[in-house]
Amino acid sequence: MPALPDHERHSNVPQTLLEISNRIATFRSLDQQLIVLVDALAEALGAERGTLFLYDTVNDELYSHVAQGNINREIRLERDKGIAGYVFTSGESVLIDDPYSDPRFDASVDQATGFRTRNICCAPVRTLDGETIGVAQALNSRHGTFTQADLRLLEAISQQASITIQNTIYMQRMEDARAQEADFLNIVAGVASEINLGPLLQMIINAITTLLEADRTSLFLNDEKTQELFTHIGQGLETSTIRIPNSVGIAGTVFTSGKTVNIPHAYADLRFNPSFDKQTGYFTRSILCVPVANKEGKIIGVTQVLNKRGGPFSAEDEARLKAFTSQISMALENAKLFSDVQAMKNYNESMLESMSSAVLTFDDELKVVTCNSAGTRIMKIAEEEIVGADA
Repeated sequence: MPALPDHERHSNVPQTLLEISNRIATFRSLDQQLIVLVDALAEALGAERGTLFLYDTVNDELYSHVAQGNINREIRLERDKGIAGYVFTSGESVLIDDPYSDPRFDASVDQATGFRTRNICCAPVRTLDGETIGVAQALNSRHGTFTQADLRLLEAISQQASITIQNTIYMQRMEDARAQEADFLNIVAGVASEINLGPLLQMIINAITTLLEADRTSLFLNDEKTQELFTHIGQGLETSTIRIPNSVGIAGTVFTSGKTVNIPHAYADLRFNPSFDKQTGYFTRSILCVPVANKEGKIIGVTQVLNKRGGPFSAEDEARLKAFTSQISMALENAKLFSDVQAMKNYNESMLESMSSAVLTFDDELKVVTCNSAGTRIMKIAEEEIVGADA
């Protein structure tokens, strides 16, 4: 198809920008806004397909939730990969007439989708203060090739859309933060009401795993008598007590140093011990481990979270986990104390039951509180008959 003159294709740019802005503004969801935007820019430039990549600051990647045609999944690229990566990192707009002869072009998306890219018009998406937050692309001009006028129009559309996109991202982050804060308070309230150590650990582990979108969490407490870190449970494993020396491995390092460890690639870190993975068949990719301190600042344990979904753990994840552990440390100490007292009570009762002599305990008013089995047998009386009786 022969190319139309630029003045016919872009006769009223201000009107085009206004129409696109109005169409985008009718939606509150970022995904919906992006769908409208890529459709609009493809229509305005006479392209077969439009794509808009935004920068993921957490994973340091470019991603697109929507694209026209038969691509209906999320696309993720390294921030400097392909034409989009070049435009994002350089801040330069480009026209590419023959992508397959350009060394910057990444053909993997074409190969995965069956689409054939013939030409590209690509521009950075910048905020008003000049920060690049993404990249807009138009692919395969229906008029033959893209022109400089097409590129200027794409730049204008990108600049106009960036205001709405940035505001929507900000509002969604605010809403997410409020929802997370509400969830956080509900979780802390639930934790504070649980006194049994086993259920408490399970509750905390489930909460942290959900909070950080991770695969597995373990919470280790320090046993001062044995100098070991122990946990009653570990997600994905059989319920059992795991004990390790409190100075060994990443958990031990965090416990002894009191410093957070965030490892994006576990097998590239010499502190990581892969033997546990070999024993269980699990594959550890990323690790976030933070100390758990009581209100006096004493380290009483560590929380270890494995395999963040979508990439390594971020600084925001660290801050959220630290805030959470600071809130639940008192509940952990109380539950551990209750567990120790209960264990001592059970031990004393078992000792009394194993004795062949009668053993009775009395309260301040000299009334019988307990009587062991040997006592009821020797006195030939039921326990309920003697408990509460005067001495």
